[in-house]
Amino acid sequence: MTDFRDVRDEHRFEQGFADADGEVRPVFADYAVQDGVRVILHVEAHPALRGGGAAGRFMQTLAAHARQEGLKLRPRCSYAVMWHRRHPEYDDVLAA
Repeated sequence: MTDFRDVRDEHRFEQGFADADGEVRPVFADYAVQDGVRVILHVEAHPALRGGGAAGRFMQTLAAHARQEGLKLRPRCSYAVMWHRRHPEYDDVLAA
């Protein structure tokens, strides 16, 4: 796993995870900024990572990052919406 990054110029959170062969592959979330809120538009894991839990670990890191930085998130991507519904312990990072 590589470090989590907020690539602000590209409006993208990203993190790398090792696939079954040890190659580091990306998981990312594209976002828009509306009134200071990060609106999560799309979450995607590299095909080699799908089904292995990397996207869920990424979302947990993203939520922890938002909490640490005082950011508010508004999930719009169906994956991000469902992840947050399953993890109410991160409700404090969701925008009203």
